[in-house]
Amino acid sequence: MSEAQFGAKTGKNGTLFRLWAPGAKHVDLVLEKKPLAMRRGDDGWFLLDVRDAAAGARYKFRIDDEIDVPDPASAFQPDDVFGPSEVIDHESFVWRAKDWRGRPWSETALIETHVGTFTREGTYRAMIGKLDHLAATGLTAVELMPLADFAGRRGWGYDGVLWYAPDSAYGRPEDLKTLIDEAHLRGLTVFLDVVYNHFGPEGNFLGRYAPSFFTDAHTPWGSAIDYRVSEVRAFAIENALAWLRDYRFDGLRLDAANHILSEPGQPSMLHDLSVAAGKLKRRLLDAPVDEGDAAMSDRDAQRRDAARSLQPRRMVLYPQVHRLPPLGRNIATSSWAVKKTTGCAGFQTR
Repeated sequence: MSEAQFGAKTGKNGTLFRLWAPGAKHVDLVLEKKPLAMRRGDDGWFLLDVRDAAAGARYKFRIDDEIDVPDPASAFQPDDVFGPSEVIDHESFVWRAKDWRGRPWSETALIETHVGTFTREGTYRAMIGKLDHLAATGLTAVELMPLADFAGRRGWGYDGVLWYAPDSAYGRPEDLKTLIDEAHLRGLTVFLDVVYNHFGPEGNFLGRYAPSFFTDAHTPWGSAIDYRVSEVRAFAIENALAWLRDYRFDGLRLDAANHILSEPGQPSMLHDLSVAAGKLKRRLLDAPVDEGDAAMSDRDAQRRDAARSLQPRRMVLYPQVHRLPPLGRNIATSSWAVKKTTGCAGFQTR
């Protein structure tokens, strides 16, 4: 997969805002409450490059002068799913566990945790205080239940509507990164539970401006997602890569993978995800960076350190099959293993 298509992209001189809205006639970017007309591109894309717009800026998209919606690929929603999206510069975070290489899958002793109930405070930061205890018990891995932003402050996470935005009820993106970094410093791998078979009902505006996201078929939780559409497939795959790249999760558990629909006889979204993950790893490792250049920018240094942390970092993607026995066979097509499982045993502490 080529460069990411979705979400606000920060640069040296500003930010590029992008929205795939094939069902909209026109779209305005509402940046810090000021509307700016977006340029209509090909295949339903709307774009606007805003000079001097930087990390921390808040924005929405106005669809046909009728409704203001958050970015479906929002990196953060400080005021929940109905509020504005916030531009995040992921490359500005300074990682400490630069030598982390992951652990073999055979060493995995995993605890599945809900950030909101794992500690009294219910935050990413508060979880850090429990990591030493987890490591001392002999556990080697932590799996976080879904974090994609959902409506309200309480929920299991399986009805997320903004897949790229870790829920603000638990803290900011840099807090989540710090939790993962601290876990790696203690030798703990960190997995994330993700849901790619449906969107939650509250705060999901995709049907208004991008109805092609959905099919007439239904899952037990809502309308099925149409992964036959290339932009829809790219949206999910880019999201998975974002969790692996920007947050350095060691792997993903794909919830109810048998409800991720695909065209018979065609490569599934899971197949393409596995291939894209392998390409991401190779691209980071092959990134040309001259370590002897005294003028190396902080951003280039971050890319170098990211590449180092991935070599030969072990990554696992393991789809969970809803109400089906484990298939028990490796379906990987890249260097990052993809395994099927019925789920993970674990326990929660307070």
